[in-house]
Amino acid sequence: MGLLFKKAIKPKPFVKWAGGKRQIIHELIKRVPEKFDTYYEPFVGGGALLFELMPEKAVIGDVNYDLINAYLVIRDKVEELIASLKKHKNEKDYYYAIRSLDPNTLDPVERASRFIYLNRTCYNGLWRVNSKGEFNVPFGRYKNPKICDEENLRVVSEYLRSANVKIVYGDYKETLKTAKEGDFVYLDPPYAPVSKTANFTEYAKNGFSLRDQEELADVFTELDKKGCYVMLSNSDTEFVKSLYKGYLIEKVRANRPINCISHKRKNYCELIVRNYL
Repeated sequence: MGLLFKKAIKPKPFVKWAGGKRQIIHELIKRVPEKFDTYYEPFVGGGALLFELMPEKAVIGDVNYDLINAYLVIRDKVEELIASLKKHKNEKDYYYAIRSLDPNTLDPVERASRFIYLNRTCYNGLWRVNSKGEFNVPFGRYKNPKICDEENLRVVSEYLRSANVKIVYGDYKETLKTAKEGDFVYLDPPYAPVSKTANFTEYAKNGFSLRDQEELADVFTELDKKGCYVMLSNSDTEFVKSLYKGYLIEKVRANRPINCISHKRKNYCELIVRNYL
């Protein structure tokens, strides 16, 4: 494994994301294989592990079109995006006006700008859509949210342009089509619910069901048989443990990704599953 380049300032996630991995990044890093060919992350989300590793070759993807569009715009048109983001206001009425826009009527830069703005100013940074695919999270009431982090956006853009990073819009199976022996695959799906009220899988309109979790476990096994190094994060539940029985399963402490009561975000455990030592 090689890093593309070392900078005083590394890229970091440009969006807040439910289940973002910055809180357990140290646990993930120490479990990354010493050597691998191409890095795959088919549920890329905020890309915390991608940006920490900065692999020379990577394939990333997500089923959330707005997220993937943002990655592409940051790579290809970062200065136009920065100019657009600087126009936004942290005001309630303005927020709902931007939220009400049909993203399909916007050009890629304005769509990415809307996406990042809403993510930075909505309640708890939760990206949630209804059955029609419409973003429906209320205004977050932050005093001074960093809507335009231009320094980080430029660093992210530089990495995406300089490295061999393929960006895929599609489900995880589409992103993993070319995974082969010696590649490293990190799977960070929408987590299996720990209770009936703790299911934050609606970041895309079709959600991620328990049956989807079972299918993902089958794909994990297929990747294992191919000779890929596979690491997966998920919630600490008996259901998840049963899906990955026979693989190395470890429990790590993390904060709850989303909870309106701050003290309930603490002392929460997640599982890290691997098919290698």
